[in-house]
Amino acid sequence: MSTYEAAKVVAAREIKVKLRDKTFLFSTAFFLLFSIAVTVLPAVFSGGPTSVAVADQATATALQQADLEVRVVGDDATAEQLLRDGDVDAAVVAGPEVLGMSETPTDVVRALSTAPPTRLLDANAVDPFLAYIVPFALAFVFFFTSFLFGLQIAQSVTEEKQTRIVEILVASVPTRALLAGKVAALSLLAFLQVGLIAIVTLVGSRLAGLDSGVLRLLEPTIGWFVAFFVVGFVMLAALWAGVGAMASRPEELSSSSQPVQMAVMLPFFAVIFFGENDLVLRILSYVPISAPVAMPTRIFKDDAALWEPIVSLGLMAVTAAVLLAVGSRIYDGSLLRTNGRTSWATAWRSKATS
Repeated sequence: MSTYEAAKVVAAREIKVKLRDKTFLFSTAFFLLFSIAVTVLPAVFSGGPTSVAVADQATATALQQADLEVRVVGDDATAEQLLRDGDVDAAVVAGPEVLGMSETPTDVVRALSTAPPTRLLDANAVDPFLAYIVPFALAFVFFFTSFLFGLQIAQSVTEEKQTRIVEILVASVPTRALLAGKVAALSLLAFLQVGLIAIVTLVGSRLAGLDSGVLRLLEPTIGWFVAFFVVGFVMLAALWAGVGAMASRPEELSSSSQPVQMAVMLPFFAVIFFGENDLVLRILSYVPISAPVAMPTRIFKDDAALWEPIVSLGLMAVTAAVLLAVGSRIYDGSLLRTNGRTSWATAWRSKATS
C-alpha cells in the first residue's frame, strides 16, 4: 500500500485504541464537567430572582422593573406574614421599609434606592476575576491536554519499541507512515476534545446569562484558542513521537522527553506570572510555544488588533512545519535502536530503514 494508505490504517488503529482508553475518556469527561460546573451550575443553583411581598402598587412596579419576583398583597400585615411563613424572601411595608428574616435583601434595597449618575472611564474594562480566571483556564487546558496527548504518543512509540512490535510494523509500512498516522490520530482526538470543551463553555456561558460585553470578548477568544491549539499541538506532536522513539523502555521516557515537557510547561507558567505585564504578554504572543495561550489572552483583554492573531498563527504554522521535519528525523533515526536510550545527536545523524 502507499504511504498515505498506510498512514490511514495506522491512524484508524490509534483512534480505536484511544477511544477505549480510560485516561482519554476520563480526561474528556473531566473537562466537560468542569466547563458545565463553572458556567451552567451557578445559574441553575442561584435560586432565581428574590421574591418580595408588597402592598403599594408604585413600589411593586419599581421592584418588577428590577426583575424581582413581586407578590402584590392587600396590606402590610399580610406582606410581613408571608415573609414569616417563608413564602417570600422579603417584604416592603409603609415607610418604605424593607423587611428580611435573617439577612438584608440587598437586591430589594438596591431596587428601591436612587442611584446617582455614573460615568465609566473605561467601559471596556474586564472584571478583575474574569481577567485572571480566563487566561488561567486557557493555559490549563492547553497544558493539560497537549501534555496528556503528547505523552500518550511518546508512550505508544516506546511500548511498541520495547515489545519489538515496531520491527514488524516497519517491515510492513514506512516509518514516515507510522509517524504520520500517530500524529494525525492524536491531533484529531485532541482537537475534538478541545472543540467539545469550547462548545460546552460557550453554550453554558449563554445559559448562565453572562454579560453581553463579556460574551463579546469570550466568543472570539475561544474560537482563536481552538485554532491556536490545533497548530500548537501539531507543532509538538512529532517531537513527542521522536522522544518516544529515543527511549528503549518506559523508564527512560522521562529523561528523553524533558525538552518537550518544558516546551509545554513554559506557556502555562509564562501566562500565570506575566499575564498582567502587557509588554511581556505581547512578546509571548509571537513566540510559537507560548502563542497558543498568550494571543487568546490578549484577544480576551481586547488588546490585539485583527491582524495580530493571523500573523502569530502564520509564524506558528511555519514553526510547526520545521518541528515536524525535526521530529520526523529524530523518530526515523532512533526507532529501530533498541539497545538503550538514543541520544539526540545519534538520532539526528542516523536514519532507519524505511
